[in-house]
Formats: sequence, structure tokens, C-alpha cells
Amino acid sequence: MKHDELLTLGHKIRLERMKRNISQEEFAELAGLSRRSISCIECGVSDPRYTTLLQIARTFNMNMAELFSFKL
Repeated sequence: MKHDELLTLGHKIRLERMKRNISQEEFAELAGLSRRSISCIECGVSDPRYTTLLQIARTFNMNMAELFSFKL
């Protein structure tokens, strides 16, 4: 993904997590990921794999299309 896409995706994930009032640590545990992974994704410094994004979407109870529904 391009850098601006990574930043936008990270921002979307952070907003979704905060909407649910869940800390990075709690979310990481729910998603089966490390807190550092969540932090890197939210900051846009990590280009997550498909399986990681799928875990995140499932944890939010959404599909991949919903996770990627944002405008650049």
C-alpha cells in the first residue's frame, strides 16, 4: 500500500477502536496480535498482511469492505 493509504487505514482502525473504548493492549489481545503491531498499524508505519487485516476486521465485527471504506 502507499504511505497515505497506510496512514488512512491506521487512522480508521484507531477511530474504530476508540469508538468501542478499547485500549491498544485490549484490542491486541482480542485480535490475537501484539500491542506493538496494533500501534505500528495505527501509526501507518506497518504494511499489514491480509491475514492481520482480516483478524482486525473480525475483531471489529465487520467485513474487509467495511474496514476499507474510506476516502483518500
